[in-house]
Amino acid sequence: QVQLVESGGGLVQAGGSLRLSCAGSGRSLNQYAVGWFRQAPGKEREFVAAVPRSRSTIFNADSVQGRFTISGDNANNTVYLQMNNLKPEDTAVYYCAANSRQIGASRMSYEYDYWGQGTQVTVSS
Repeated sequence: QVQLVESGGGLVQAGGSLRLSCAGSGRSLNQYAVGWFRQAPGKEREFVAAVPRSRSTIFNADSVQGRFTISGDNANNTVYLQMNNLKPEDTAVYYCAANSRQIGASRMSYEYDYWGQGTQVTVSS
């Protein structure tokens, strides 16, 4: 099985950028579809972005379309989430997750088998 570790979170002003990393160990991440999710205080976990095993396409939530980009780096066994033009409503704990059962990307958190511990992103206004 794969282990996932997120990094890159922090405090940023509105309009700023951050790049989150999801580093895999134990197995190659390109054997999994990978997704990013986030959870704000008092809210349910929500889908942010995902890539299939092939990394041929990306899927974004409407709320981050045009601002966030997910990408894979096979050489470093890492999946990134580049976040630009951040807004206060993007404040949340961000989690990456790996899906071993499907080739395609999924927006549904219950379809992911493995999860990282999360990294906090705080956007000030």
